[in-house]
Formats: sequence, C-alpha cells, structure tokens
Amino acid sequence: MNLSPDVILPDDQTAGLLIGRAWLPDTPAGPSPVVLADDAVYDLSTLAPTVSALLDLEELSERIRATLQGGKLPAVGMLDAILANSAWDAQHEGTAFFLAPCDLQALRASGVTFVDSMLERVIEEQAKGDPAQAEAIRDGLAAEVGAKLADLRPGSPEAAKLKESLIERGLWSQYLEVGIGPDAEIFTKSQPMSAVGCGAEIGILASSVWNNPEPEVALVLNSRGKIVGATLGNDVNLRDVEGRSALLLGRAKDNNASCALGPFIRLLDETFDMERLRNTVIEVEIAGKDGFSISDTYPLSAISRSLEDLAGQAHNADHQYPDGLVLFLGTMFAPIQDRGVAGEGFTHKLGDTVTIRSKELGALINRVNHCDKVAPWTFGSTALMQNLAARGLL
Repeated sequence: MNLSPDVILPDDQTAGLLIGRAWLPDTPAGPSPVVLADDAVYDLSTLAPTVSALLDLEELSERIRATLQGGKLPAVGMLDAILANSAWDAQHEGTAFFLAPCDLQALRASGVTFVDSMLERVIEEQAKGDPAQAEAIRDGLAAEVGAKLADLRPGSPEAAKLKESLIERGLWSQYLEVGIGPDAEIFTKSQPMSAVGCGAEIGILASSVWNNPEPEVALVLNSRGKIVGATLGNDVNLRDVEGRSALLLGRAKDNNASCALGPFIRLLDETFDMERLRNTVIEVEIAGKDGFSISDTYPLSAISRSLEDLAGQAHNADHQYPDGLVLFLGTMFAPIQDRGVAGEGFTHKLGDTVTIRSKELGALINRVNHCDKVAPWTFGSTALMQNLAARGLL
C-alpha cells in the first residue's frame, strides 16, 4: 500500500489547511488534532483537544496560520514517516500514525443523491438483494424512467407530476421518493469515534455476497451547522442486505470498519471555497489480488441537490449536533461490471484495495477485509475523555 505524500496529498500539496488526527506515542499515548505544513506534521492540541472543538473556533484558519508562523506548535514528526506508519499492516509502536480526521462528530450520510445510483437502489429493491436478477431489471428500468430523472429537480412540481405517473404505472419506489421528493434521505452511517482512516482496513460482512465501495465527498460541519471543510469517505455498502429490505439499512451500513474518512479535512479558505468544492471530480479505483481492476470518475456537480440544501436538511432548527457533523453526500459510483458470474455484476473480494481521490482533497486508500477480522473498535468517547484527562488536555 503506497501512502507516500505524492500519492496521498492534494495536487497543491499543503497549500491549503489540511487538518488531520494522529495517534501520538507520548506517555500516555493518545489522539490529537494535527495540521500539515510543508513536509511536517504539528500537534494542534494546544488550540483544542479534539477536532470537534477545534472546528468550533472562530477565525480558525487565521488562528492556525498565526500559531504555525509563530513556531508555537509542537512538531509530531515528518509527514512521509507518519503516512508510512499508517498502513494497517505496518504500524510500529512508538511512532505516530494517522487516524480518521474526525472524532466526536456525528457520522451521517445522504442517500440517493445521484440519478445513476438512485436507479441502482431501485434495482436492489426490486431484485430483493439477488444480484442474478439485477441485469434484466436494470435494462427495463433505465428504459422506463432513466431519461425522465436526469434533469429533474427534487421537490419540484415536475417531480411531483412524475411521481403520480409512476405510481399509476406501478413503478414507484421508496428510493425514488427520497431521490426526487422534497425530503432528502439523511441516515446514521456510523457512530462517533468509529470511522477508520487512510491506510486502515475497511469491513464487509462475511455473509454478504453483493457489495461495493461508495466513494463520496463528506462535508464537515461545526456545532453551529456551518460548513467548515470537506474530506473523502467510503460509505461501504452491502447491496444484498439493503436490497432485501430498506429496514436493514443499519445492518447494511453500520458495521465494524464500514466507515472510512480521510486522509485529511481540508478547511474552506481562499485556496478552497464552496465553488471549488462543488466542482470536485471524484476518482475511484478498485484493485484486486486476483488481478481484477475497475476505475471510474464522476463530478460532484452532477449531484441532484445542492450541498447547502443537504447540510441544511441534516442540521437545522429541528436537529442540532453539539459536537459537529460529518455528512456523506452520496455517490454516483455503482459498479455493474461482472466479476465472476455473468450478469451478477461487481462485488468485493478480500484483499481489494480501494483508492478514492480528488485533486483538491487527496487520496483515501483502504484494504477490504471481513468486519470480524478487522481490528475491533475499542476506543470510543469514554476512552477519549479518560485519555484527554490523563494527558492534561481537559
């Protein structure tokens, strides 16, 4: 697994402010928010003990830059060494390594936000999780409704009219409801502190036979609901489980190591504003130990709802997040290339390496394993509070 800075960093390297989270080997060892500067990594715990608290600071970018320039931040180590030590099979005690760049934030996700993946969700539903049925349903569904959905604005009168027509023809689906209706699907992806970072293993259930990565951009909001940055995410999906019933969404989505985020949070500033974020292009590559490979790209601009609308539907007067929020934005990637049995499409195999990249946000790289074989999640919110207290950071 190549985690060198040239691979992991954005195209403009550290021109923007890249906030990470690293496990520091000091006594006692524990996690701290960090910032990258040139080829080194610096500890931000003197500004705030957690990433959640850090992102709540006013004039955050200015404060970080001023503290960096004043030489007031302790150095953690060299970026290349910490990245190399972040691979799931290469970590050495006594050397820092990167974690997912969030901590206490809620981990939520927007679903069915792109037409292509919207149709795939309907296919899963109609196939009842059976990949052998997918191809025939896909051909018929695309012919019936694919073109009609392409330019439709969710919640519009035109969308309501199409809904009535599809209901009359027996083609309506709960996935179309959240895809073109007024209310977006916002669900709990995983639990605070449970996300894995770049270089870690990601998990799929051993019982799943139809699954795929979901490469996404994730918005990072502070406790006031303000979008302060973005990162990349893998919203690992078990298509057979969710296809059997939408009520199994939690089983399909929230499992050990099923949520990957990273490599870093890029803060919004003069180098990276909302317009540049909207025009981000996401690249994904899956490389198997069996020689299989598949790659694709898609523009975030193809999303059916605005980024601000999705953020507002998640954080509003009806629902707040006092520790902040990381919100997956959904994906356009829904691989259908056969891998094995003809007509059954793509599914993961153990040992697959998944690389999700954008020029602005860098690269998130993970290796696929079964959830029960990945390192168990043991360091939660209680452990974090105890650790911070022991280190004198509370």
